Amino acid sequence: MDYFYQLFLAFIASWGYVAVAVLMAAENACIPIPSELILGFAGYLVFSGHMSFEGALAAGMVGGLLGSIFAYEVGAYGGRPFVEKYGKYFLIKRSHVDVAQRWFDRYGLKAVFFSRMLPVVRTFISLPAGFARVNRSRFFFYTIAGALPWTAAILYAGMLLGENWRDLMSYGHEASLIFISGAVIAAAVLYVRRRRKKRGLR
Repeated sequence: MDYFYQLFLAFIASWGYVAVAVLMAAENACIPIPSELILGFAGYLVFSGHMSFEGALAAGMVGGLLGSIFAYEVGAYGGRPFVEKYGKYFLIKRSHVDVAQRWFDRYGLKAVFFSRMLPVVRTFISLPAGFARVNRSRFFFYTIAGALPWTAAILYAGMLLGENWRDLMSYGHEASLIFISGAVIAAAVLYVRRRRKKRGLR
């Protein structure tokens, strides 16, 4: 995989925002390319002045959404049998799809939001959403809402790490868990405050 990773980095270095969008589309279309590699390196390019943060964020979001839509449509029209039959040709493991399916079965559309911040699941969650043919508008909304903070956070981390951006490849999974834990805590705090505010208005 190191050989392919070097090709991806060369692609980003040469094609900039276009490459970030293409690779993020591939990652969200269930091709197992680590988003920490794509966005971490893009963050480094922001650090070194070769990209703008806003441009890299937009490219990552556009690519991620297009890839997610593609995976959703494959799931919706091909179904699980199609993915199990042909997924192996695109390095899609059945075990990974199973993990995403369990998340979706348990949490429904909420899984589309939270799983965007989790390793493995974020790459494959669009498939079970497609299998279930959930409402497309709501799927798009939860996809964007979940992907935006994750994309921005990894880009920013790559920018802060600078020359050491590759550390994200080693600690990306741990960062995902910390990030989602923080998101859950923040959501809980906002919910409690909102409830108290409503009670105070009564």
